[in-house]
Amino acid sequence: MIEMHDIWKTYPDGTSALQGVNVVIDRNEFVYIVGPSGAGKSTFMKLIYREEVPTKGQLSVNGFNIGKLKPRKIPYVRRNIGVVFQDFRLLPKLTAYENVAFAMEVIEASKRSIRRRTMEVLDLVGLKHKANSLPAQLSGGEQQRVAIARAIVNNPAVIVADEPTGNLDPETSWGIMKLLEEINFRGTTIVMATHNKEIVNSLRKRVIAIERGSIVRDEIRGEYGYEV
Repeated sequence: MIEMHDIWKTYPDGTSALQGVNVVIDRNEFVYIVGPSGAGKSTFMKLIYREEVPTKGQLSVNGFNIGKLKPRKIPYVRRNIGVVFQDFRLLPKLTAYENVAFAMEVIEASKRSIRRRTMEVLDLVGLKHKANSLPAQLSGGEQQRVAIARAIVNNPAVIVADEPTGNLDPETSWGIMKLLEEINFRGTTIVMATHNKEIVNSLRKRVIAIERGSIVRDEIRGEYGYEV
């Protein structure tokens, strides 16, 4: 599913974000990526959905060699990767329905399948009744649910969630985690970067800890392991 072999990432300014990372994430896993700020977590996540490319090493996602991927192949790889951000990144002038449907329009799905699937995923995230609402009319938790609906609408094999509960209150955060667990139960691999100690320690999943660009811990049913 996701394989990193001796991955290094050095930015043009000389910053070394990742150093010799080796990791394999299998299909249907739920993995937390934890570590101090500036440890390399965001770079780790961006490599998966090809926002960045490794400086050295081999990275394979869904059978594609990310480092050697031709530009014309990038959209095809991203169709199988849903991304959820901390700041939602919804299009402010589009309704909840239109934000989700847009992800299907990009891959030129039929209008009939767009209508059916968009309402299906809005129902899954509990927002079918808010389909015609603009982002500004939704709470933070509702906006994140729309973002998750958008991420899963094309049935991706992997969801990369970068601090998905970072801007949410505790109660709303638990609702988002329940939703992500349900999506994982349905067969989607989830890789989630987080600083939320309570969630990691309560919903025990695989934990990969990154410090100064290196993996220092990789545990099944692990704990957060840092003070917050």
